[in-house]
Amino acid sequence: MAAGDGIRKGIDRRTLLIGGGAGVGLLLAWELWPRDYELNVATAPGETLLGAFLKIDTAGRVTAIVPQAEMGQGIWTALPQALADELGADWRQVAVEPAPINPLYANRLIAGDYEESQVPQFLRGFGRWAGQRWATRHALMITAGSTSVRAFEQPFREAGAFARALLCMAAGKRLGADWQACDTEAGFVVRGNDRFRFGELAAEAAAFSPPKQAPLRKPGEGNISGQSMPRLDLPSKIDGTARFAGDVRLPGMLYASVRHGPLGDTKLASQETDAADKVWGVTEVVRGPDWVAAIANNWWAADRALDRLRPRFATSGALPDSPGIAKALDIALGGKATRFAGGGKPDTLLTGPGLIEAAYEVPLQAHATIEPLVATARMEEGRLEIWMPTQAPGLARAAVAAATGIPAGRITLYPMLVGGGFGRKLENDAAVQAATLAIKAKKPVQLMWSRGEEMRRGRHGPPAKAKLTARLNAQNQIAAWRTRIAAPSSAGEAVKRLVGAHGHDGPEAAAIDGAVPPYAIPAFAIEHAFADIGIETGVWRAAAHAYTGFFTESFVDELAAATGQDALAFRIGMLAGSARLARCLSHAAATGGWSGEAQSGEGLAIHSAFGSHIGLYVEASTEDGQIKVARMVAAVDAGRLINPDIVRQQIESGLIWGLASALGHGVTLTHGLPDQANFDALALPKLKNLPDIQVELIPSNEAPGGVAELAVPVAAPAIANAVFSATGKRLRSLPLRLA
Repeated sequence: MAAGDGIRKGIDRRTLLIGGGAGVGLLLAWELWPRDYELNVATAPGETLLGAFLKIDTAGRVTAIVPQAEMGQGIWTALPQALADELGADWRQVAVEPAPINPLYANRLIAGDYEESQVPQFLRGFGRWAGQRWATRHALMITAGSTSVRAFEQPFREAGAFARALLCMAAGKRLGADWQACDTEAGFVVRGNDRFRFGELAAEAAAFSPPKQAPLRKPGEGNISGQSMPRLDLPSKIDGTARFAGDVRLPGMLYASVRHGPLGDTKLASQETDAADKVWGVTEVVRGPDWVAAIANNWWAADRALDRLRPRFATSGALPDSPGIAKALDIALGGKATRFAGGGKPDTLLTGPGLIEAAYEVPLQAHATIEPLVATARMEEGRLEIWMPTQAPGLARAAVAAATGIPAGRITLYPMLVGGGFGRKLENDAAVQAATLAIKAKKPVQLMWSRGEEMRRGRHGPPAKAKLTARLNAQNQIAAWRTRIAAPSSAGEAVKRLVGAHGHDGPEAAAIDGAVPPYAIPAFAIEHAFADIGIETGVWRAAAHAYTGFFTESFVDELAAATGQDALAFRIGMLAGSARLARCLSHAAATGGWSGEAQSGEGLAIHSAFGSHIGLYVEASTEDGQIKVARMVAAVDAGRLINPDIVRQQIESGLIWGLASALGHGVTLTHGLPDQANFDALALPKLKNLPDIQVELIPSNEAPGGVAELAVPVAAPAIANAVFSATGKRLRSLPLRLA
């Protein structure tokens, strides 16, 4: 929603602070400029807004206002749980709606993390502060990097606590009693035998001033947080009433399909418009700089018209292909690299004889979201409306504004449920194209990319090659370690594409995220060799962790084998400084029944990321030249859990995602076009072939960590290590193949 739409008048600094709490609201009010951000949450008759994150209606329904996109990861349940637990709500009366675009909802965590990674060590504190400041000023609402719970659990808890205090103040006034003598439970304010429904008090509560600090309860005291409460998004998804962007229907709406040329520097050269016009239902053909779209009264006609149109594209330079990408990675790997992490004296120790070296590689990876890019646009009376699935609504609105020349304040964006994100829905191509088409057609237009178009232009996850080198000491422990990774700078590319000035080309710390070994190694170096592969890449689930986990845990397994040690004991012996990770590894191995015997087909892998830790045990075998994974046992320490079932779901999802990456197909290019044109070409795992998956959650009182991407990095190396155990063959490339 555009800033200024549906603004509730009369919001002052006091109400602003309710939404963010003492920890966040005061920072927003005093650290940043401008110092006040007016709330623009729409309220229906009977609803009372109690800060930026919740409203209560006269029936007692509590609506949590969530700034993070619901992509199936359960965030529209987890964050409302944190709020409802503090508020003392009845879960049966909790609802959810997406937040409008507003600086109050900026994801300061992800912006601070990214900016801090781009500055020298001595500027790290300033980099984080600058990133957070920029994010707030520009309303950077973004769902990525497993940051949703880590960034917003505390503000949601504080919002619930402040609202509870205000409701108690209203009840206290009615009773002539100290508000602190009142409490809340199951949607009521209570004091002894006195009980008031939230809906009775909400309007009165809004007139009170909150306490200076949020009166936080112990997490879980409200019997909601920490419990596997029913997900708020599932009933409508099960009965079909959930509305995705492709379900939007507007009066007089037309439909459009789009075609692009091969990857690379490609421009539209020509098309056979007359042939397309002969398709019944087609109303118009529209050319873009590197795309062409057909508009019709139904999507099938629009897409068929593009077949008849036979668009031809001209490419400046050679068309990219897989051999060219491999060559670019090899050149980068053998050239100059930038060191982003290190300790001790690795350069001194990693010279001369006795070194152990190995090379690994991963291909381009498809996002393969069930929902392709889609957006609906309507232009009326100088205002533009956009319905779309997006992981970054503010950036999407800014992109549309820049492309159309319409001021952002006159653009209203409705963020829809996302049918699979994984970084793909950070991109705004469909929104820009839909807006362009709607303005041209002077009617609402829904643009949906075909599956083939999504596969061809999906800004795939980046390929990478790595060379790992180590030296063992006399005690067969790792004395020195170096990881050099050749890869494009996908994060910098994405930031440059989506934000502009803050992006970059060249080496970046984000390309080696997760590559620092979790083990106690006296000397180590982690380096990125920037590779210009000639095509744009994008953010993929788990980002660089997806391949750095494969590199690190495969290589440490090789080192264990080189010493003749048990792979479990070898790892445990180096995890004295990582107690939480060691516990995950031990628990997974024990639950799985680790034997460590030769030809057992057992594999292990561990990883720490996003404030969480995971250990994985895998059983695999070979059959008719194919790798068969029979069992996966994961042990996870994700800190204090809000909803254990959602955590299990996300770990299972990550393991299956990693399994698909390990055993399916990557993306290969021929003459600038992917060879994989649909799901069937990716060899994705089928339900009947999935292994038995067991997820063990380790109790913890630490702050909640991220889990949506945590399991991806461990799946491939654990499978590869299990294959080595079963066959004696070391597989160092994804997808894993025996021949």
